[in-house]
Amino acid sequence: MRVVLQRVSSAKVTILEKVNASIEFGLLVLVGIEEADTVEDCTWLSQKIINLRIFPDQNEVMNLSVKEINGEILVISQFTLHAATKKGNRPSYLMAAKPEIALPLYEKFIVQLSTELGKKVGTGIFGAAMKVELTNEGPVTICIDTKNRE
Repeated sequence: MRVVLQRVSSAKVTILEKVNASIEFGLLVLVGIEEADTVEDCTWLSQKIINLRIFPDQNEVMNLSVKEINGEILVISQFTLHAATKKGNRPSYLMAAKPEIALPLYEKFIVQLSTELGKKVGTGIFGAAMKVELTNEGPVTICIDTKNRE
């Protein structure tokens, strides 16, 4: 699994001109799932995200997690995170999991994040055309890939 995390003061996802979910201070999580991903990847990644210390403390040092600040999370599925761009000018998405593999893992990931955060996580709709708006705080943007955890 591959994610791009953005620390945000606000974010929202709109589908067919209707706001599907919005958050205030917290994390926007763009997540891409590949064929080789497993439930173990979901577990490791959700724990990493919840405990990642990228929010400022009273001294403006990045020392607090999203859970510690009582922040919110918005998760958006994004298969394009697995784009291969080595050859030619058209990205290949062969590494991105097919929906029958990706959707159950995406749903499991959302449940785990919600459970660990202690509140509902906002989401887009898997496979939908979405418009995502955000105000990046910092800016802080971090990429994590479960294949690089060791």
